[in-house]
Order: sequence, then C-alpha cells, then structure tokens
Amino acid sequence: MAVQPILRYPHPLLKKLAHPVAGLDAEIRALLQDLIDTMRAGPGSVGVAAPQIGAALRICVVDVSKSRHGSENNHGLLCMVNPEIVARSGSAVMREGCMSVPDYTGDVERATEITVRFLDEQSDQVREVAASGFEAVAIQHELDHLDGILFLDRVVSITTGLFRRKSYR
Repeated sequence: MAVQPILRYPHPLLKKLAHPVAGLDAEIRALLQDLIDTMRAGPGSVGVAAPQIGAALRICVVDVSKSRHGSENNHGLLCMVNPEIVARSGSAVMREGCMSVPDYTGDVERATEITVRFLDEQSDQVREVAASGFEAVAIQHELDHLDGILFLDRVVSITTGLFRRKSYR
C-alpha cells in the first residue's frame, strides 16, 4: 500500500465527525494498511486516524511498542474500526504532539486507564482492550481525531501548556 500525506490544521476535515464503518471489505483493509504505512513513516508517530489522511471514517491505528514511553506496556499494533471508549479511570497530564499540528506540542489531561471496544480487522470480531499509561493516552488522542477534536482543543492552558516544537523528529 502507500504512505499518505497528512492533513494539517486548520484543514476542515480535521474538525468533522467521522462516519462509522458498515463492514470490513477490501477497501477498508487497504485504508488500514495505508494508515499503518503512514504511521510507521511519520517521525516518532505512534498512531494515525483516517481523517488525518482525508478519509472521514471511524478507523485508526495505534502502536506504541517502539516508543520509549510505551515499549514495556502495550498491545502491539492495534487496528481499530469503529472504536469507542467504554471505561476510563485515573487522570494525568502528558505532553502530546500530532502530525497534523507539527509545529506545536501541548500538555493535555487524559485518563490513565481505558477500555476500548472496536471491530478487529484481523478477526472480524468485536474486541475489548484494557490499556494504560502511554498506550491509553495514544488511543484517546487518535479517537479524538474521529470526533473532530485536536489536542489543541484539550490543552490544559493555552498560555502555559502550549509549546512551539524545536524540531520535529
């Protein structure tokens, strides 16, 4: 498949609600592969959502296993179709960045433990995953994209919690 260009803020599609996927077919599987390829090509990327590559569908991928923040606590590559958070607990503020907002990072408060339910493209079954720490944060970040929410919308303080990125790596 192929690495796709990432839409950048303020592209209007990034602020739209994504549509549920009716079922898994060859087109959806190809889109998932494009998301995986795009995530792996992005500098430091641990996830990407379909709206970021121009598809207004409730699909995203997350893999924190190669990140120093998530290497010891993760489920590997998660390809999630129609994901929804069904439980959340705890709270922490972490610095987030985004390929769609490459020039900034920001402090965002997120749940530290979540349970996410989604259609798993490998098994064609609904699956639930309990995630914590950095993986939970990454999943919440990507699911926000499906609801037209950017990390900029969740920065704890626009005056003290938003930072210009020195370099994007």
